Amino acid sequence: MGTAIESIEPGAESPRILVIDDEADVGEIIVSAAQEMNLDCTVTTNAADFLKALVPEVTLIMMDLAMPETDGIELLRVLGKKQCKAGIVLMSGFDRRVLETAEQLGRSLGLSAVGQLQKPFRLPELEDILRTHASSKTSEPSAQHLPIPILEDDLRRAVEREEFVLFYQPQVEISTNRVIGLEGLVRWEHPERGLVFPDSFIGRLELLELIDQLGWIVIKRGLSEIGQFTRKDGTPLTVSINTSAQSLHDLEFPDKVLALVKERAVPPRSLTLEITESSLIRELSNALDILSRLRMKGMQLSIDDFGTGYAMMQQLRYVPATELKIDKTFVQEMQSKVDARVVVQKTIEIAHDLGLRVLAEGVETQEQLEFLRINHCDLVQGYFISRPLPVPKLHEWLATSPYAA
Repeated sequence: MGTAIESIEPGAESPRILVIDDEADVGEIIVSAAQEMNLDCTVTTNAADFLKALVPEVTLIMMDLAMPETDGIELLRVLGKKQCKAGIVLMSGFDRRVLETAEQLGRSLGLSAVGQLQKPFRLPELEDILRTHASSKTSEPSAQHLPIPILEDDLRRAVEREEFVLFYQPQVEISTNRVIGLEGLVRWEHPERGLVFPDSFIGRLELLELIDQLGWIVIKRGLSEIGQFTRKDGTPLTVSINTSAQSLHDLEFPDKVLALVKERAVPPRSLTLEITESSLIRELSNALDILSRLRMKGMQLSIDDFGTGYAMMQQLRYVPATELKIDKTFVQEMQSKVDARVVVQKTIEIAHDLGLRVLAEGVETQEQLEFLRINHCDLVQGYFISRPLPVPKLHEWLATSPYAA
């Protein structure tokens, strides 16, 4: 048996795979490989049979894009409407750009795209996908990262009582291998449920128009805590804080932030305010007014999640940012996908030409770090360096990590 079978707990339910491909030999190859791994696999050759076989127990769908009647793109839209939760592997004889575009379409429809197979594919490629799927489906998910239902009254009470804390993720300068800053990431210390992650409450706070209040809680806490963190040689660190889109509507925002900076006796340049691309275009004139004044008062500005929003090049020309953050989706795909690699390389070049430093987030491997080093990226953060840490754990990390020397 393959390694995927050895990893399945006795009595565990085997992942169920559903294939749609009008080429019978492709279906036979997939079934044979799945059976070798003890995986339950059903093959269909048309949309009608596929939809009949699509039961909630299906955990992986393998779908050919090019079929004579209902093609894979049309089926992706059907699956999106059905809110399908299965992982989806796309297969096609078209070039990889078509596969990647279809994969992005699937994600935009709320689907979970987990892989690609370009025909004719090699058996080891198929086995890798099946093995990864079998392994992931027989492991228990981390419950703390799953969104949980939250009552509106609980959220309002949490904001009133300021039940939020910051975990800090170190940001390391690649050229020196030394930590120079921290990103403050909010968590909710629920009095009964314990630590609640932002996926469970950020969206709700936006709907309740409480996100700005949370923003001020986070800024105050970050400014109050940053002074206690230094490298081993006593060098102070900077802190990066996410800024809500609502803040870019408030023309008094720069003065309010400067007042807090002075009150906490923090040098203005020690604070980096992170703004998302999408927030820039809602009211561009207001945003440019506020961002210019923040820079004039000494604060740093970072464009967060670059490449996933809407601002792109036109707005980037005018925003007085000091830093550009490459979104983790590009970083984690840059070694397997040519387009992600090109985006990372060109983003670094363009940012440097505009006088911005570049921070890549979501770095998880030595290979990713080396690629970014070779391409002259300035800063990195991610699990390869450190997970986000609560204050006591961060003190331990700064006392022992070679990055804090």
